[in-house]
Amino acid sequence: MPYTWLIFDADGTLFDYDRAEATAFRRTFEQDGHSFHDEYAEVYREVNGQIWREFERGEITADALRVERFARLFARLDLPIDAAGFSASYLHNLGQQADLIDGAAEIVQTLSHRYQMIVLTNGLRDVQKARMAGCGLQSFFAAVVISDEVGVAKPDPRIFDIAFARMGNPRRDQVLMIGDGLSSDIRGAVNYGIDACWFNPAGAAQPDGLPIRYEVARLSDLLPLLATD
Repeated sequence: MPYTWLIFDADGTLFDYDRAEATAFRRTFEQDGHSFHDEYAEVYREVNGQIWREFERGEITADALRVERFARLFARLDLPIDAAGFSASYLHNLGQQADLIDGAAEIVQTLSHRYQMIVLTNGLRDVQKARMAGCGLQSFFAAVVISDEVGVAKPDPRIFDIAFARMGNPRRDQVLMIGDGLSSDIRGAVNYGIDACWFNPAGAAQPDGLPIRYEVARLSDLLPLLATD
C-alpha cells in the first residue's frame, strides 16, 4: 500500500546539526569571555554523544542532560566554568542556528504536495521550537513532536504512539520514517512496525540485524524512491 504519511527526524536529517553545534559552541565561549580552543569541540562531541545515548536508553532526563553534559565537559577539560550558565547561553545560541541539510527545503516542499508529514525529534523543546520557527518549513508539517515536551524519546514506542495519535492513527504500512539515527530513528521505526529510510550521507555500512527498508545518501534521492511507492 502506498505511503500517506512521512515522519522526518530533525537533527542530522532536516537540520545541519554539526554546523549548528559548532557555531553555537564557539560563540558561547566567546560571548562568555572564555578562551576557545579547537580541541574543546572534539571533546564536547564525544561527551555529548555519550550523554544523548544515555538519554535514548532512558538513563538521564532531558532536564538533567542540559547541564550534565557541560559539567562533564568542564571536568574533563579542567575549566572553572559554570555549567548551568554556559548551558543556558549555548541553548539560546543553538536555537538561532536553523541551517538546513542541502536540499531539505526543496524536498519538503515537493513532498508536501503528495504526502502528509510530521517531525519527530529527540531534541530539546526550546531549541527545536526556535529552529523550526526559523527554518521556514514548519507550515509543511502537520505536527512537530518533541521528546522534551512529551516526556518520552525515540526509540521508545510510546513516542511513536503520540506521533500516530497526532496523525490520526493511520495504518502502519502507510507510514515511512526518515532519519539518520540508527538507534533512535531506524531501530525505533522497525520496532514499531513501520518502514524506515536511513539517511546516510557518510556512506556508513549497514549494521547486521536491522532491517532497513530504504537507504539514501542525499535527500533528493527520496524523490525517485517515493515515486514508485
